[in-house]
Amino acid sequence: MLADYHVHTGFSDDSTYPLERVARDALRLNLDEVCFTEHVDYGVKPEWDHPEGARFEDGHPVTNCPYEAYLEELGRVRDQLGDRICLRAGLELGVQTTTLDQNRALARRLADRLDFVICSIHQVGNLEYWNGDFQRGRSQREIHDAYYGELLGVVESFRDYSVLGHLDLIRRYDPFGDYPFENVRDVVAEILRRVIADGKGIEVNTSGIRYGLGDFQPSRQVLELYRDLGGTVVTVGSDSHAPEHLGSYLRLAYRELEELGFAGVSTYEAGEPTLHRF
Repeated sequence: MLADYHVHTGFSDDSTYPLERVARDALRLNLDEVCFTEHVDYGVKPEWDHPEGARFEDGHPVTNCPYEAYLEELGRVRDQLGDRICLRAGLELGVQTTTLDQNRALARRLADRLDFVICSIHQVGNLEYWNGDFQRGRSQREIHDAYYGELLGVVESFRDYSVLGHLDLIRRYDPFGDYPFENVRDVVAEILRRVIADGKGIEVNTSGIRYGLGDFQPSRQVLELYRDLGGTVVTVGSDSHAPEHLGSYLRLAYRELEELGFAGVSTYEAGEPTLHRF
């Protein structure tokens, strides 16, 4: 089983990769399964059908995924390709403690049409990491304390997800460089305990390699902690936004997980995980 469980297409605001082309490229790469995880970021992006107040990029408003168009296109491509590849429907929710109700309502409204939901933290207080708004004026400790504090607050109140996405994402956007894991180990442990207690999982996001972090996201230290706390459910995804990303470093991630003692990786159908042993 070779499954890429974090894939974006042109239905996400930061990709122009057509969904059908992704599916056909996945076939060419001999992937067994792909899960599309289109972006939803309440607080910083309006809904696609109510774009008022959206920022514009390349002449287009930046909005959340157009759910109906996305799911209809996925259904069409599934019918077209048949059993040649397994295509799963997912979303990546950029959750904040201030947007829990919106995320909960969406996940429940689409629950019978989705296989998989990633819970990610892309912004805090509607301040995004990618443009530096969140980090501006904060010390390195304040950046990490605010990020992990928000993540803990989310998992304490939110249950409508499958796995926690790229748990230590803030490493990628830290303008100060490396931050000692020991400084955040306790709060990360609390986050993981909640994830495990709720029967959820975490993802290994391979994009950390292509972004020059020298490791996956989360890091090996986080994966070891998750294992030691009793965590077993893990998905692996490339966080693909372009053809050169699709399926990248999946086998390397599988190898690391096996070395760490995990039994295998999980895939999802209708919200239920299936373990594929190494």
